[in-house]
Amino acid sequence: MRRSILTATGAVAVLALVAACGGGQTRGSGETAAASSSDDTFTFVTNTEIVTEWDPALSYSNEIRAMENVYESLTWYDAATETVEPRLATDWESSEDGLTWTFTLRDDVTFHTGRALDATAAKEALDRTIEKAGGAAYIWDAVDSIEATDATTLVFHLSYAAPVDLISSSAYAAYIYDTEAAGDGGDLDAWFAEGNEAGTGPYAVEDWASGQEYELTLGAYDDYWGGWADGQYTTVEYRVTPQTTTAWQLLQNGEVDFVETLNPEIFEQAESTDGIATSETGSFQNLLALYNTADGPMADVRVRQAVQLATDTPGLVDALNGSGVAAQGIVPDGLLGSGAGISTEQDLDAARDLLAEAGYGDGNPLTLTLTYAQGDDNQQLYVTLLTSALAEIGVTLDAQPLQWNAQWDQARTGDRQDVFVMYWYPDYADAYSWFVNVFRSSDEPYFNLSYLADPEVDAMIDQLPALTATDTDAAQAAYEQLQQRIEVEDAAVSTLWVDTYQRAFRDDVQGYTDNPAYPNVVFVHELSR
Repeated sequence: MRRSILTATGAVAVLALVAACGGGQTRGSGETAAASSSDDTFTFVTNTEIVTEWDPALSYSNEIRAMENVYESLTWYDAATETVEPRLATDWESSEDGLTWTFTLRDDVTFHTGRALDATAAKEALDRTIEKAGGAAYIWDAVDSIEATDATTLVFHLSYAAPVDLISSSAYAAYIYDTEAAGDGGDLDAWFAEGNEAGTGPYAVEDWASGQEYELTLGAYDDYWGGWADGQYTTVEYRVTPQTTTAWQLLQNGEVDFVETLNPEIFEQAESTDGIATSETGSFQNLLALYNTADGPMADVRVRQAVQLATDTPGLVDALNGSGVAAQGIVPDGLLGSGAGISTEQDLDAARDLLAEAGYGDGNPLTLTLTYAQGDDNQQLYVTLLTSALAEIGVTLDAQPLQWNAQWDQARTGDRQDVFVMYWYPDYADAYSWFVNVFRSSDEPYFNLSYLADPEVDAMIDQLPALTATDTDAAQAAYEQLQQRIEVEDAAVSTLWVDTYQRAFRDDVQGYTDNPAYPNVVFVHELSR
């Protein structure tokens, strides 16, 4: 999602971020979209379930789409300008040594529970998130303590220098929420688990129907500090439609306002459909094929290397027809650590030789299992091409499309697959997220679904935050070395491509921009019809 997507340890410094933002809006005389049925409701269509975790301290997956409209953080990252902007904090400053950060909070904010936001409430929320140590709470590892010195002043005391303004803009684990929402003696964990929320954002939860097509409905929070104007959407619906073709038809019929995921053919059609606007934006999200390094046939590095060599990555990117660009390693362009220069050309003869060395071939056939996201046409394309290529070298691929929760739960606690396909993107503008979450050893695998356990890799990962904060040249070298180790030597992953976000929405939706720092989020309060 991150995933569609969750946990680890570390912190980081400010990175140079290049956001490739572009919005192509095209009209034609071809098909025409029908008129929308509701002026004040914004209906968002995605191909996967919205909510996997209601607790804002633990949330680390699909619910970001809704959470960013319900909850807010101290700051917000503008990927277009590469700057940190005010959100619940109006301004901030750091000490010269970077060990003390002081934030001034807005004085006109209330939680959806009615409680006023002050520095004490913000401290309580962040302290709870840090104490929970779940989701992306690792982003606060540099924090020794947080102090509320008066009603609007929040002070962070750090054990080592870190960019708290940037960390505070994280898409995960940075939400400010009302820790008193469950009432005196109430169990806040249980209260959140029931689908309740306690944010400060422009929208509050009205209805949640887990597993249903119309899964989640948000309604305008009347007392929102940002105010309301005529023409803004007062209701947000999240609708789950696994099939892209169905979602496109719903958009044309005027039943929905925004389709998150399109295949290239439908996107091209959308560009020439009257009544439809399109947006095409570069991202920090890439697709990973994680290879099981611990169990089964792929525990043999030769088998993993053979699968890499069987993958026609350039051909796959060409077939994406603009919805993805070639990866040059694990870290996408625009982040410190990018430019590792890793690429693999398909070589079926070399792959066949490696399999023979590993003992597979005539008389000993090989079957590999793979799981991927149900309803994702691009992942399906990868699976189709890989299935065909592996068949040429005598390998059968048993590929199973699953909803995210089922795929993830099976990989963590059930029968481990040989190949796990998933998207990843950083928690905030930093590449550290890939390494500490996806490739660092963990006793119980969370997102380390290659099950890689390499002490040398762990040690290299652990030094990244300090290097990033003190010596960016050394950090760049360390990132490049790690990528060579993980993707080439350990062959624990193939980075298949970096996504280009291709969206379609009704042309009467005004104000939409895609922010790669908050993947798949539509900030609905910024829109009007």
